[in-house]
Order: sequence, then structure tokens, then C-alpha cells
Amino acid sequence: MYDIESALTLWLSDRMRRVLHIQSGILDFSREFLKQKEFVEILPVVISPITDPLTDHRIRGEVECYGFRYQITKSMIFHKQLSLYSLPRLYTFSPNVRIEASECRFSGKHLIEFVQLDLEVKDARREDLLNLGEELFVHILTRVKADFAAELKFFRRDLKIPSIPFRRITYSEAVESYGLDYDNKLSVSIDEPLWLLDFPEENREFYDRENPDRPGILIDMDLIYPEGYGEALSGGEREFEYEKIKRRIMRKGIDFKSYEIYLLFAQKGLLPSAGFGIGIERLTRYICGIQQIAETRMFAKLPGVLSL
Repeated sequence: MYDIESALTLWLSDRMRRVLHIQSGILDFSREFLKQKEFVEILPVVISPITDPLTDHRIRGEVECYGFRYQITKSMIFHKQLSLYSLPRLYTFSPNVRIEASECRFSGKHLIEFVQLDLEVKDARREDLLNLGEELFVHILTRVKADFAAELKFFRRDLKIPSIPFRRITYSEAVESYGLDYDNKLSVSIDEPLWLLDFPEENREFYDRENPDRPGILIDMDLIYPEGYGEALSGGEREFEYEKIKRRIMRKGIDFKSYEIYLLFAQKGLLPSAGFGIGIERLTRYICGIQQIAETRMFAKLPGVLSL
């Protein structure tokens, strides 16, 4: 049964109004920054024959149209790559649906529907995106702190502007210090954002570029929020060579037919690039100091819960 009373209580609250004002500011400040960097905004894709396989490529939200099978977008990674044929620097605010396990509803940071600021840069390297991500993050925090002082005071949030460059550690260093379940432990242990680099191939997707000098290690990165707020951003360099993409798909055990259209473009020639995606609801959660991500947007959809 849908819980109307809880929804109305949240939507009518001063707390929700303040969250939404800050979130609107986050969108404005992101666009402001990216326009200065000569990015062009493209419209999001909601359904497509191809989408991000993510960790478990077997979980597919599908709809049928005109006898064709479309998947609901998990991320626009492939569409960003293909859009580089027209634009060298692009971004979108992409709605994503990811069907998480029901127990994730208790994590405070998982939604099955969320919006991601997703960007891609032609001929870029990971180092370029690390610098861009730091500048973007600091710009958003600085503008929010200046324009939404009353809202931050309401949330009792003393928003710290981190210094650039952010500290960097490798995946293997994180595992050595905190174990395989490093996520929350690492986030709790830091007081400024931190870059996590060099994930092993088996932990990521086939489109993340393998380091030619370190087989099995990817040229990718995650940004980790401090104070236990977890992952903020994920991205890296992209595989763009047809034979390498085929080998990576095969090693993942994915049916080539699932990515037949993408492989046709890869065969014609993809452009080298790097990019990342940053979740708007998680960024809102961090900025406002909110524990439950369901309070960061209207019509939030928690795993395993009927939602409007």
C-alpha cells in the first residue's frame, strides 16, 4: 500500500522546500560552470536498445515498443561516446533506473531512480577529468555556501570547501587498509573528498579503459565524499578500439548480441575520451547533511518500496 500520509508530511515540510531550493541551485551552478568550460548540454535518453551493463548485466528493466525491446537507461555512457561525433565536450542530466536489492533501502544512499550529471570529453585523459571534477565540485560548494546560507544554517551544515588537489589513493591501498568492504570505512575516515584510482578489471565495466602498461588495471576513478557519505562520482577513460572492446565483453561473459549496435559503431571507429557521472541526489544529501536519500527529491523511489 502506498503511504500517502508520509509523502504529504514530507512534501509539505519546510525541510523539503529548502532541499529543493538547494538542489535547484546545484543544477544551476553545474550548468554555469560547464558553460564556462565550453560544454554543450544534450537531452537525456530514457529508453534504448543498449545501456550500461553495470555490475550485473542480467538485470534489465525493459519495455516493448513496436515489437522492439528497449531497456530503461541505467546510464548514458554509450550515448555520450557516440555524441562525441558531433560535440567535443558535452553533458546531460540523465535520469537513470537501477534495480538495486531490496535491502539497499536501509543504506540511506540508494534509489532505484536518480538523476546523474553525466559528461564526456573527447581526447581527454583521466588526469584531465580529475582536475575538472575537483573544479566542478569546489565551484558548486562555493556557490551553494554563498547563495544558500540560510538553508545551510537551517540544516546546521557547516559546509567545508575542500582544497585542491584532492588526495588520491589506489583501490589496492583502500582494500589493504579497510578490507574489501572499504566503502563506508574509507568515507568515514576522511574529512575532505578523496580520489580512489586504479580499479581491477573485474570490478568495473567493459567500457573502462585498461591501462596498457598494467594489464588488468583500469584507468578510472571514483570520488569519495567525507563524513561517511560514500561515493560521489565515478568515471575514467574509455575503451575505444574495436578488438579491445570485444575482448572485454567476452571476458565479462556478456552476449555480443546485447551490444550489437554499439559494436557496429565501434567497428566504424569510436573516439578516445574520458568522462564521469555524479549523482545529483547524493550530492544534495552531502551538501545538506541529510542521512536519508529519500528526503533529497520529490517522488523518491527506494529499493523494494512502492513509490509514486
